[in-house]
Amino acid sequence: MSRATDRVAPIADILRKDAANCDRAGQLTAVTEDAVRSTGVVKMLQPKDFGGTEDHPTEFMETVLEIASHSPSAGWVAGVVGVHPHEVALGERRMQEEIWGDDPETWIASPYAPMGRARPVEGGYVFSGRWPFSSGTDLCQWVTIGGFITEDDGETIIDRRARHFVLPRSDYEIVADSWQVVGLKGTGSKDLVVRDAFVPSYRVIGTEEITEGTAAARVGGRDNPLYAMPRNVMFAGAVSAATIGICKGVLDAFVELTRTRDGRYGKSSLDPYQLAALGDAAADIDASARHLLSDVDRTYELCAAGEPTPVSQRAEVRRNQVRATNRAVAAADKLFRVAGGVSLREDLPMERLWRDSQSAIHHIQNVQDPIMQAWGLDFFGHPIPPTIKF
Repeated sequence: MSRATDRVAPIADILRKDAANCDRAGQLTAVTEDAVRSTGVVKMLQPKDFGGTEDHPTEFMETVLEIASHSPSAGWVAGVVGVHPHEVALGERRMQEEIWGDDPETWIASPYAPMGRARPVEGGYVFSGRWPFSSGTDLCQWVTIGGFITEDDGETIIDRRARHFVLPRSDYEIVADSWQVVGLKGTGSKDLVVRDAFVPSYRVIGTEEITEGTAAARVGGRDNPLYAMPRNVMFAGAVSAATIGICKGVLDAFVELTRTRDGRYGKSSLDPYQLAALGDAAADIDASARHLLSDVDRTYELCAAGEPTPVSQRAEVRRNQVRATNRAVAAADKLFRVAGGVSLREDLPMERLWRDSQSAIHHIQNVQDPIMQAWGLDFFGHPIPPTIKF
């Protein structure tokens, strides 16, 4: 078994049995939260000087993928919340001490969409806004959220470079009942509201150097190649790992259903059409996982050699990530369509896993066409659209 499988195997049954309860609760239950915490996945990218383990990024992605295959919502939260320490590790140390100094187990939510507005004042900013899709937010004590700096009127944007503003739980509101969705229900990805919160300058993170993977050199003290990994390889990679893991869950559910089922035309495990669909899907989901993990590996090797990751490679990695997730979800969808009417039953996991895979592909990091267009433009030497950050 891989180290990731070793981490997850002891709690796999717990995750599977509790997944429907997470859906009903609209967030991870205490049982699943404890199980996820026991794997250490949310501390894998956290600095050692703040209680983290600084694991290889590929092992982190593998662990997220494995968790998601048993409980999609748990894997999604593990990936999205678990990747945040990677960015926070590249911010001001004073901020890191406030977050982890008293409790290294602290979780950090997002979202990064620059929907906030920050008005400059002495020592920092007055910050306001509303954001959807804050995955795992009820379990987090801090949040990193996106926004733009404005004029004194609080509306007119004066700098189009998005920044991330880091706030404690006391400075924002989680909007109850704002997560009513068809899939990934257990992620509890609710809306957040901030009203005129003061954010000191040391809790504001610029994104350019982190996107490029050059922030560690400026910050100092972060010599592990992990912290030279470009942000979009890491964040999009975490989303990709969770998405592919969910599709692996669909595959596993199909196999379990097919192994013992007798259909109208005989044993499903002998049905040539189902076997053909199974072979295609198994190959495509496996290829998607290998594609994702090999790209993380080769990017890490470049970082370990002290080399910057060129934009062409970052673009290629993102091209491969979106293709991997779309390939995996298409494979899961094919399995669901050939599984027969029994797959619709709510007392079996396949319909829920399928809904979760369809929901996962809607994340902005999984949207394929803009990334393919931007990669193609870069490939032919044309400028990349400013809306795409590789």
